[in-house]
Amino acid sequence: MTSAPNPLAPDWLRVPADANALAPGLWPTSATRTSTGELVVGGVSATALAAEFGTPLYVIDEEDARTSAAELLAVFQAEFARIGTSAKVYYAGKAFLSTEVVRWMIAAGLNIDVCSGGELAVALAGGADPARLGFHGNNKSLAELDQATRVGVGTIVIDSEVEIGRVAEAATRNGRVQNVRLRVNSGVHAHTHNFLATSHEDQKFGIVLTDAPKLVARIRAEPALNFVGLHCHIGSQIFGADGFAESAARLLDVHAALLADGPIPELNLGGGFGIAYTSADEPTPIRELAVALADIVATECARLNIPLPVVAFEPGRVIIGRAGMSLYRVGTTKTVDISGTSRLYVSVDGGMSDNVRPALYGADYAVRLADRASTAPPVLVRIAGKHCESGDIVVDADYLPGDVTPGDLLAVPATGAYCWALSNNYNFQGRAPVIAVLGGTARVLVRGETIADLLARDTGAQQSSNGGQS
Repeated sequence: MTSAPNPLAPDWLRVPADANALAPGLWPTSATRTSTGELVVGGVSATALAAEFGTPLYVIDEEDARTSAAELLAVFQAEFARIGTSAKVYYAGKAFLSTEVVRWMIAAGLNIDVCSGGELAVALAGGADPARLGFHGNNKSLAELDQATRVGVGTIVIDSEVEIGRVAEAATRNGRVQNVRLRVNSGVHAHTHNFLATSHEDQKFGIVLTDAPKLVARIRAEPALNFVGLHCHIGSQIFGADGFAESAARLLDVHAALLADGPIPELNLGGGFGIAYTSADEPTPIRELAVALADIVATECARLNIPLPVVAFEPGRVIIGRAGMSLYRVGTTKTVDISGTSRLYVSVDGGMSDNVRPALYGADYAVRLADRASTAPPVLVRIAGKHCESGDIVVDADYLPGDVTPGDLLAVPATGAYCWALSNNYNFQGRAPVIAVLGGTARVLVRGETIADLLARDTGAQQSSNGGQS
């Protein structure tokens, strides 16, 4: 029998019939429970992972990530082949990047998208072919542009008028003709958090769509630049295809006008495909998105009487997000009575240093016991972090068995994207390790930071350790 909902719970949150159940679509595909209730991912139990690597801990289901990448590529290639063109997929490295993840994406047939010199270095260290890299960023440094043109990055996305000359100078200096895209704002307002919406006019990325013709003319006038197409990214964590379709239609109108002065082989529609973070989320299936986007491109190109371009996409979260989960150890609990009802606060050993998204975006997550199952009635919980910040919340609202207690192991799903990538050292907390699991084996992708690592960067601490001598 399902309990009555707690009035403090958000409207979308339902009391689960079984507070141990793993909601479909939230967890890595290999996630299951043993007969004793232990959570197992990639054939390795959460208890064993916590015992070997400690908590907090990021866990990535390698097979899930690899399969998601390969299946997404196959779907987009099939749908765009259906309309008579081809599709490219760039993995958005900003979601989560390590040298091993680079190798997974290469093996799946994807290109890699980077947006800093550091991400470029990781991609190259992972064995990526520079010609299959795209380089983003609204304020690329001169050093980054020099690095990108020197190593032979396939495409640089020009984000502002001033970058045209900078990229041309770097390419000339390094003896290259550099392929470039021009990032434009289509004016489509994605239904997402303001910080995640990236294609309305009043924001830092890209140029106004109406300015595209004059800037493309400038690009084409540079001997060291080769214009390959327009680029647009309408936002992140977007459900539904309507925004993408409208953006594609607007870009193709400009694309068609630009064809009068020369060929344009590609059109890049960016990424931003959403995933489920809670049981209330209903993201659009990838195949449905691919069908809708292929259809709108075909329809608009026919209307405009122009050739079909190669169409590129840049997904990240939808590939790596669900493949990841985070493990935490419960430290303290307390019940807070509010207007005749109550909420159980459960404090864990991580927080906004390993997942800042709830504080930054108001992101919602789910949580489950990871080391056992329980028949205790579910209670409304708020999972709090250990940091000295009232907004340090890991999971704002979910239901856990009422006997959750200090020492329990908790798992939060869908943390593969933008969690480790945004991690930080607030309160001098070392960043957590990232572990890949596959076929019953766990291995370290990124080792965790120690206090010694953090102190090694403090020159005063170094002086103290050697008696004050420099």
